[in-house]
Amino acid sequence: MCDALLAEIDAFFALPPDEVKVVVLTGTEGHFCSGLDLSEHEQRDAEGTMRHSRGWHQVMDRIQYGGLPVVSAMYGAVIGGGLEIAAATHVRIAEPSTIFQLPEGRRGIFVGGGASVRIGRILGADRMIEMMLTGRKYGAEEGLALGLAHYSVGTGEALAKAQELAARIATNAPLSNYIMIQGLSRIEDMSKQDGLFTESLCAALTQTSPDAIEGLKAFLEKRDPKFR
Repeated sequence: MCDALLAEIDAFFALPPDEVKVVVLTGTEGHFCSGLDLSEHEQRDAEGTMRHSRGWHQVMDRIQYGGLPVVSAMYGAVIGGGLEIAAATHVRIAEPSTIFQLPEGRRGIFVGGGASVRIGRILGADRMIEMMLTGRKYGAEEGLALGLAHYSVGTGEALAKAQELAARIATNAPLSNYIMIQGLSRIEDMSKQDGLFTESLCAALTQTSPDAIEGLKAFLEKRDPKFR
């Protein structure tokens, strides 16, 4: 991972092509993403480090809240910044070679790309503290049990599974996909009553849309819906 690659990811999610309905994110050469390229590490002062971290947060927010469902096909290293990227995606698939790790604590630094929030909410603070203190690695099956992955597949099967799920997601109504992405994680941050009220707003927006009318009509006619 480097700043140039991060900028490319940011540019895509900031203005994706109109015809794109779902994104599949994967790696190359046997790894999803092994984190920052430490050979390119740039020593910064406190302000520069904070601004750099906030730049990462902006990109992770674009992935999570850009409006497109994102499916990760993971294998090999999903480490540090690579795990932060994966945690910003909505569906995660792991092959047997997958290794999840947050090694920052063993290198005298702290996470800066959103892990304390996104991964912390998946694992819980207690387990994440232990993971960072010890440099512990989790495999695919452990990651599945912990929620770092949603699916565990065989060797070489992650990309095909990601494409299969992406094709299924792409047949959903665009508005309902958008509302699920935007609403659910925010509702998690709210009080019970605020969350319930927001749920009602989300229901009102989706259930009165043209796609909802088509979905009900298709159900009654026993056919697949044809969303816009």
